[in-house]
Amino acid sequence: MMSAAPISLLIAAVFALIYLARHAGAGESGAKTLVKTASVVALIPMAAAMGAPLAILAGLALGAAGDFALSRPGQRAFLIGMAAFAAGHLAYLLGFLDIGARPSAWTIPLIALGLSAEFWLLPRTGGLCWPVRSYIWIIVAMAAVAMGLPAGYLMVVVGSLAFVLSDLILALEMFVLRDAGRKQLAARALWVLYWGGQALIGWGAGSGFAGG
Repeated sequence: MMSAAPISLLIAAVFALIYLARHAGAGESGAKTLVKTASVVALIPMAAAMGAPLAILAGLALGAAGDFALSRPGQRAFLIGMAAFAAGHLAYLLGFLDIGARPSAWTIPLIALGLSAEFWLLPRTGGLCWPVRSYIWIIVAMAAVAMGLPAGYLMVVVGSLAFVLSDLILALEMFVLRDAGRKQLAARALWVLYWGGQALIGWGAGSGFAGG
């Protein structure tokens, strides 16, 4: 079982690198959708081979669905993608509880981060205010639970925080930045953090679970 994990991770990483080199920040296309979605789909057998809980596998699958939707044009696709990612964060939250997460003092600074996003981000989101607000607090809850994981799950904690940071950069790219060069740089940075976060969560939840 373990031998399948590095192979799946390598396949996922190849797709992720292709996306970074050719599609991050580019317009919608069938190739972009395929590569972006495949880079996360390929993490699912990796996490399964490592022995990750079912909820973590569901979170990865929902992330892949969100990637598919967000790579398509239009506000409807954006909302579907946001809903898929929100459901994925809830699945991760349940998975983290399953592998031993407990209350943590880090909940307070994460709540402060959510409140700051309410202050600087929501006034810029227009008609998307309530979907964005709901998403903010779901990902804050996911990260807060991750921070309470046992010491053996450091990869999962780092991955969860990378995911949060990638979403902050995405918010900047979508609602704040106007310069094309900066938007391109943001797109590349958020992809590295996002995909890296997903890979760390999938691998870390399984390896920690197997070792615990």
